[in-house]
Amino acid sequence: MWGEVLKADELFNNFLHDIASAITSSNYTIWFSKLELVSLIDDEFTIKVPMQVHKTMLSTTYASIINQTIFGLTGKEYRFKYVLESEIEKKIPKMEIEEKEIVWNSNLNKNLRFDNFVVGNSNRLAFVAAKSVAAAPGTIHNPLFIYGRSGLGKTHLMHAIGNYIEENSDKKVLYTTSNDFRTDYTGIANVNKGAESINYFNEFKNKYRNVDILLIDDIQFLVDSEKTQQEFFHTFEALHQANKQIVITSDRSPDDLKKIEERLRSRFMWGLPVDIYPPDFSLRCEIIKAKIKNTSIENKVDDDVIEFIANNASNDVRHIEGTLNRLMAYTAMMVPKKISLEFATEALNDYVVNNIYADNSIGGIQKAVADYFKITVDDLKSKKRNAKVVKPRHIAMYLCRMDTDENLQKIGLEFGGRDHSTVVAAVDKIKNDLEKDDNLNKMLKDIKEKL
Repeated sequence: MWGEVLKADELFNNFLHDIASAITSSNYTIWFSKLELVSLIDDEFTIKVPMQVHKTMLSTTYASIINQTIFGLTGKEYRFKYVLESEIEKKIPKMEIEEKEIVWNSNLNKNLRFDNFVVGNSNRLAFVAAKSVAAAPGTIHNPLFIYGRSGLGKTHLMHAIGNYIEENSDKKVLYTTSNDFRTDYTGIANVNKGAESINYFNEFKNKYRNVDILLIDDIQFLVDSEKTQQEFFHTFEALHQANKQIVITSDRSPDDLKKIEERLRSRFMWGLPVDIYPPDFSLRCEIIKAKIKNTSIENKVDDDVIEFIANNASNDVRHIEGTLNRLMAYTAMMVPKKISLEFATEALNDYVVNNIYADNSIGGIQKAVADYFKITVDDLKSKKRNAKVVKPRHIAMYLCRMDTDENLQKIGLEFGGRDHSTVVAAVDKIKNDLEKDDNLNKMLKDIKEKL
């Protein structure tokens, strides 16, 4: 192609084509697919990039392949200048009458970042996916759907995504909860008809659809809100079609959100659904060390105290935080020189001891339930469907889900290879029955005492 005179845009398109052939498709999507040619003047390309991080990556990691590719096309060397959209906007003369500045509130917690999220085997995939989305919003994993039990770090990752994007680009980010979305939408019905109603709805659409990144927490709370689900569907469609990034969290997988519209659940699967499991022992230890860093007890805590707390606060990160708050409060009152295991046991007496399910296993629960109903563990795992076995099986699945760190798939496997949806159905049934059956509450209490 040397010697041919190419228009700047044609040369740039050929350049992108050759780059796409030289690197992986995922890397091309993240770092090159959103590049736009601004100008080619005096052997210098000025290229618009979507985020600050693209400037760094293109100028360092990909500099060599960029230079080689353009030289292969033209036989000469070019310089590359990378700019954000805000850096190429034309200066508009200041008007005599100043317009009122509108301050956008992203609702982000600035303290929740990637660099203070403790990573382990139980959350590594979600962490990597979140960082990928933050680096290239709207290009991969759209939507990103993070699910898992409460208190495992889903909201932390969501805020980390938003904070990273805000700090590295000019993109407009909004964090909200499904409850806030529903409140805003139902508020439309509470205003007077006419111009006021139209203005309110326009404000609603502007808030939720005129963003580059929508982060919506706890989507499961949209159940039983048919009209709000319909509006969220239209919001989702508008954003997705415009290649705007959507991140959603839930306490269960898209497949298990049975009361959410099918068309919404199917769209949640378009991108990447990724789950977070409860932290294992080693990760709990690392979380505890991170939580006490730069606190008054950082240099007072023995390693065996950290292991003691990790063994007894296994439910979720919030439980760990509550345990540490209790320990710090007690330490502030007693002012010990060192926090020994004996001191920690005294400080946390009645707090960690009440956590009787921390060490419960699926097998232990199955045995306790089988003994209570005078059947065998094999009965619980069998295909039997008579009333003598079905109810105890449902109770055992419920306890395994609520009081162990095991995921739905593992629980299903331990009950004769059943599908995870069977476990969800059993758990939901027991939850519903508990609201109206005092005898069932007594059964569960008796079984827990056995454990």
